[in-house]
This record gives sequence, structure tokens and C-alpha cells, in this order.
Amino acid sequence: MSYQALYRVWRPQRFDELVGQQVVTQTLKNAIITHQISHAYLFAGPRGTGKTSAAKIFAKAVNCHHLEDGEPCNKCDLCKAITNGQLNDVIEIDAASNNGVEEIRDIRDKAKYAPTQADYKVYIIDEVHMLSTGAFNALLKTLEEPPANVIFILATTEPHKIPLTIISRVQRFDFRRISAKDAFGRMKYILDQKNVEYEEKALWVIANAAEGGMRDALSILDQVLSFSDNQVKLADALTVTGSVTKQLLEKYFFEVTGHQSAEALDTMKDILGEGKDGQRFIEDLISFIRDVLLYQESPELIMVESTGLTDEDFAKMSKAAPATALYQMIDELNNIQEEMRFTTHPDVYLEVLTVKLSQVDGQANVQPAPQANETTSTVDQNTQQTIEQLQATVKSLQATVKKLQSAPAASTRPAKQPSQPRVQQRKVEVKLSQINPVLGKATRRDLVEIQGLWQELLSKLSVPQRSLLHVSKPVAASEDGVIVAFDYAFLFQQAMDDSELLASMEQGLQELTGNERHVVFVPKDKWPQIRREYIKEHGLDKHQPQQSPRPASQQPVQSATSESEQPPLPPEPGEPVGEPPTSAESGPTDTVSKAQELFGSEIVKVEDN
Repeated sequence: MSYQALYRVWRPQRFDELVGQQVVTQTLKNAIITHQISHAYLFAGPRGTGKTSAAKIFAKAVNCHHLEDGEPCNKCDLCKAITNGQLNDVIEIDAASNNGVEEIRDIRDKAKYAPTQADYKVYIIDEVHMLSTGAFNALLKTLEEPPANVIFILATTEPHKIPLTIISRVQRFDFRRISAKDAFGRMKYILDQKNVEYEEKALWVIANAAEGGMRDALSILDQVLSFSDNQVKLADALTVTGSVTKQLLEKYFFEVTGHQSAEALDTMKDILGEGKDGQRFIEDLISFIRDVLLYQESPELIMVESTGLTDEDFAKMSKAAPATALYQMIDELNNIQEEMRFTTHPDVYLEVLTVKLSQVDGQANVQPAPQANETTSTVDQNTQQTIEQLQATVKSLQATVKKLQSAPAASTRPAKQPSQPRVQQRKVEVKLSQINPVLGKATRRDLVEIQGLWQELLSKLSVPQRSLLHVSKPVAASEDGVIVAFDYAFLFQQAMDDSELLASMEQGLQELTGNERHVVFVPKDKWPQIRREYIKEHGLDKHQPQQSPRPASQQPVQSATSESEQPPLPPEPGEPVGEPPTSAESGPTDTVSKAQELFGSEIVKVEDN
């Protein structure tokens, strides 16, 4: 096949031929001239901006022995071999199809060998972001400690997909989009070299349609040349790119800004009838309105010749609508463009868009300013009323100040209000319906058992639950229930609201004792009163033995599990409450025996005074 595409024939062979990348090319040339060549580079940027071309030019420049101001000579055998892709020391790899670990390991192993013909062995890995994670890891060690005379050039359109460990070991160069002006100049140069007739307006249409890619611009130019029999005409460029003529856009713009929706719909149908793409129509219209908006601000901001219109046309359009209307039109176009991405009926959206644009007026919701006389009279009336109100307020405040100054100092001091707690706590509610059944069956033996297992029970709970129960202890127990008292009311309330805590404790008690026990919480400060009321209501206090007063040293010691001021727990079911003491039972030994009988010998401590 003898014919080659324009972007292949006119591929840059020198740094000076790269379009729109002056910063990158100057930096690379200076690095070559000063012999400050790095072992790895990353070329990142949009498609068709010259990344791979710059990599090949760099490979020729570092190996060329006849450099001319940092540029390769393109005449020696090495330069020609690299240009033709015939030099074994310059290896170009497509990472999209060679993205496995084995391929990168092969590169790593072969990189250890010295170059055969050139001074440097150069690896150009295109679309490097397609490598797998394992392949990146295999490449990482080589980039960290590269062999001598080996250079890696990584090219990608998506640098955000490359691991930071790779990016930190390379010199990064960002290739920017090529402006329409630069693309226009390059295409004009190529057509002049080929002696092809062209219309400059057609080249501007192609440059704008390329969207920053030089390769795309040359591909479109190739299509236009084929379509128009080796000529570049405006009509052919519009047909190939699907763009809308500036005259139709101008007509459409005047109709929507003049609120002529019917005429604008007819124009829009004519545009679609010519086979124009709906998305391209919206993009062209946004660019068109943007040019009008910039021309309103400053005519120097745009290149009129690149738009295909004249200064007179822009002067008329800038007067057709205010800037606020243009802002609203661009917002509507952006919204419709986003919605049209997923539809198969773009004509419906374009019809709705046309009606909306025809209704845009750009007027802000501002009330009309009143006339001068009306404004003056209204301001005078409002000012007078305000002054009168302020004067009355000042007189009232002055009278209050005089009254306070004449009053005695003591009377001016406000009465001290009772201090209120900073945090209002909820009312503590105790569930007596759950406490009383436990007290009715409570025994000292069950309480001692629970107390012995208390620490082991806490170990089965979570850390937050253990911290909550750290200031609590069991105060009564039966075969099917346990009463736990909390030192602080707010912690008691928090525990009452924690159903998960209750479930965890009951499950732990069942595992430790083998019995299902219901857990009830009470505040510590209310526990003595609850016990006294229960004992009184059930007549348990009448059965307590009456003892004669005796010195404190001879009183039996209370249970270690109850507070000193609390009455004793009810006796176990079936246990004798005890009769009033007789004369023979009034001695200390009988008292100790009775205490051991009531409370258990293991918790009664006898001290001799």
C-alpha cells in the first residue's frame, strides 16, 4: 500500500516540529546538551499531542553523534534506523497488549545487557497505565536501580492510574492540548508543502473539531481531502465534521434572542435535515455564544478570522442580547447536552431547547426604580417615623437609668437565684414491679454466689459495658433474679436504656450459674428506701428479734454486702425469723450465734474489744 495517512507521513522528526509543546521540547533539549539525562521519563497528556513522537525523537537525540543544538541530525545510520524502527536498542512496547508480569520480567532481564549499536538502550512503553499491578511491581525495582546506559520512557493518557511509587522515580512531563491556532498553522504548512488548494475557513473548522489533538486534526484533514478530491473546501469540512455553518448559527441566534420560537424551530429542523449531529450542534452553539460573550467584554479576546464571521456580524450579535441572557442560554445548553448523552431521540431535546432559549430574556427580577419626587417623599416619611421611634426609645432608656442610679445599691442588686444544674437530668424511674419479685425470693446464699461470680461475669462483657458496671454491685439475688445498684443516677439511667447490656448480663449469668436470672437495676441512693418499704409492707420487721441496747462494740456486724445504714435482707424462705431473746440468750455468744444463723457464718466477723 503506497498511500500513508498524513499523521504518519508528517510525524515530527525533530523537537522543533512538535506543535504546541515548547516547554517540554526545550527542557529535553537542554538536558541532552548539558548531559543531564535521567534514567526514566513519564510523558503524560491527551491523545494526539506528540508523546510517542517526542519519545522517539529523544531516543535519536541521546544516541546521535552529530547533534545540532540538541536536535538529532536524522542523517546518520543510527537516526535512520530509529526512524524506521529497525534499531534493536530502541524497543517500543504497547502496554495495552503486553501488560502481564512475564512481559515486564522479560524486559527487566534483557535490560541488564549492554546496548549493541547505540550508546543507550531506550525502552518506550506506550499506554503504561494498562499494566497490571504485578507488572508495575516487577518494573518498580528496575526503575529504582536501573542498569547503566538504559533509559525508560513511559507514555500515558491517564497518569492518575499509575502508582505513585512509579511516578516518584521518573521525571514527569505534561503535554497540553494543542490550540486551534497551532493546529491551523501546522495544517496550513502541510498543505503548502503538498501544493493543495484549501480555504482557510475550512482549516479553522477542522482545527476546532479536533479538540486539541494534532493527530485528530490531520485525520480529519485526510478525510476532507478524500471527500473533496484533493481539495479543502468549507462546505466539505462542515460535512465531514458534522459542524453547522456559521450563517445558520447566526440566523438561529438572532431568532432565539428575538423570541421567534417558530422561526428558530424551522431553522433547527433545517440544520438536522442536512444530517448534522445534535451533539455537535450544541457544542458549536456553545462555542458561538461564548465568542459573542467575549466580544461583548472585549473584542480583542477572540480571533474573528478563526470564527468565519466579520466584526460587523459580532457587533450586531453583541447588541441582540445582554450578557445575562447569554449566561442563561449557556446554562440551558449545558443541561440539555448532559441529558442528550443517553437518548436516541435528540430532535425532541433540541426542540425543547429551542423553545427554552426563545423564552430567555435575561432580565433580573428587579423592581423599577421610583421617580425622583416619589423617592424623596417616601424617604422623608420613613425617616421621620424612624426618628420619632428612636427619640421615644432614648427617653425611655434615660428615665430607666436615672431611676436605677437614684435607688439604693442593695436594691439594685438582683436577688440571687437558686443555682440550677447545668444539665437537666431525666427523672429517675425505678421499676418496683421487677424489684419486688426478686426481693420476695432473695436469699443470702444467692447473693454471696453472685458476688463471687461478679468479676467473672464482667469479663464476659465488652469494654464499654464493663466500664459502665465498674461503679455498680449486686445488692440482692434470688434463684431467678439479681438486683444491681449503681453509684450514680445518670449511669443507672444509661444502663436502663441499654437493652444489649441487660441481655449480655443475663446470658452471662446463665452460663455461669446454670439458671436463668432476670437482672434489675436500681440507683444506690434509693436502694435503702426500697428495702425498708418492702420489709414494712410485707411485715417482715415485726418478726425481727428485739434486743436490749448494748455498747457499740458488742453489736453484731452487718453483712458485708449491705450498707451499714440499711436493714438486713429478708430471711430465706422457711428460715425462722427468730423469737425475742430470753435472759439465757442475752449473752454475746448467743448474739453471735443468732447473727451467724441469720447472715451466715462465713460473712460474720467477731471482734473482741
